Amino acid sequence: MSIVKIKDKTFETSISEDVIKERVKEVAKQLSKDMEGKNPLLLGVLNGSFIFAADLMREMTIPCEISFVKLASYQGTTSTGKVHEVLGINEDLTGRTVIIVEDIVESGLTMKQMIESLGTRHPASVHICTLFVKPEKLKVDLTIDYAAFSIPNDFIVGYGLDYDQQGRGLKEIYSLVSK
Repeated sequence: MSIVKIKDKTFETSISEDVIKERVKEVAKQLSKDMEGKNPLLLGVLNGSFIFAADLMREMTIPCEISFVKLASYQGTTSTGKVHEVLGINEDLTGRTVIIVEDIVESGLTMKQMIESLGTRHPASVHICTLFVKPEKLKVDLTIDYAAFSIPNDFIVGYGLDYDQQGRGLKEIYSLVSK
């Protein structure tokens, strides 16, 4: 188990690179089977999902497309409670199968609002695919179609997830061990 220090915090390895790669392959295989013949649009939520979205797409065995959206709900260090699109969707979603690719689902509020917003653009269907879900933190009833990992309420970094914009490039997942 390795230890990394990012700014003022210490983290230790909690999920190895090999385990992450294996789960991404399994999720991609299931998506490819379920979405056969549909040419789904993967909609990555920036910044955290960019590594997961790229690896997921490379493992898929069916034609698919990718786009990204950037959402913001924070002003400084405080959540405003409202999600705003900072970088929007340019694609026509009418009749499309859309798969939201997220790094982590905690409360589910952002996903719920995003699904409602996407619904106004008349997609055939919208699915959630997340690298991590924290079931004990969910505040809304949400159908998460594909989740690579269900994790406890730990603060994690690596594989796209950050602490104050640092640690995204780590190949493994690290959990906070000291505050």
